[in-house]
Amino acid sequence: MIELDNVVKVYQTGEQLVEALRGVSFQVTEGEFVALMGPSGSGKSTLLTVLGAMNPPTSGKIVVDGIDPYSLPPEQQADFRHEYVGFVFQQYHLIPYLTALENVMLPAAIARQSRQEKRRLAREMLERVGLQDKESRLPSQLSGGEQARVAIARALVNQPPILLLDEPTGNLDSAISAHVLELVEALNRAGQTVVMVTHSEEMARYTQRTVRLRDGRVENGARPCAI
Repeated sequence: MIELDNVVKVYQTGEQLVEALRGVSFQVTEGEFVALMGPSGSGKSTLLTVLGAMNPPTSGKIVVDGIDPYSLPPEQQADFRHEYVGFVFQQYHLIPYLTALENVMLPAAIARQSRQEKRRLAREMLERVGLQDKESRLPSQLSGGEQARVAIARALVNQPPILLLDEPTGNLDSAISAHVLELVEALNRAGQTVVMVTHSEEMARYTQRTVRLRDGRVENGARPCAI
């Protein structure tokens, strides 16, 4: 499903060049649940944005389901993200004045569907994450765990084959974190491909494999790339 071959990402800060990724190569198979782990500054979140076709690599290649997203023109890259990737950010980025249902509907805004169909899909996703009775609540009226589940429902509303999560439980206590990860694990058992950045060994236990990064390089646990 995902193949990375010698991916390098360099940022320029003033006159200084910072190598966030230094030749990263590995694969994620369809239906796999992979954790990306490493110390702060190891390149985990940068790698996740590269995987999500949001941050072009300086060099190297990424292929998702046979498609190189960075070879596409900008409008087709947007279509690719819409079709293939659901992203859950650490801060969730829920719109405070929209209800849970309206937040979940947001990614479907450009879909060629009736509003009625978009609402139906959003309700289906909220039910899938166990929040069918909270669709009219604003984010401020939801607990941290409920906000995380709304963010996951929003990421899934377009039914993308890949779910990317950046520290989704970083701001939650251990009990609520476990509940959210049990939900993600259940989605994975149903066939969802998941890549999750986490700093927690306990949370990584829910995944099938861990890829460890240090100083922008893969330490171990990576399947050789065959691009």
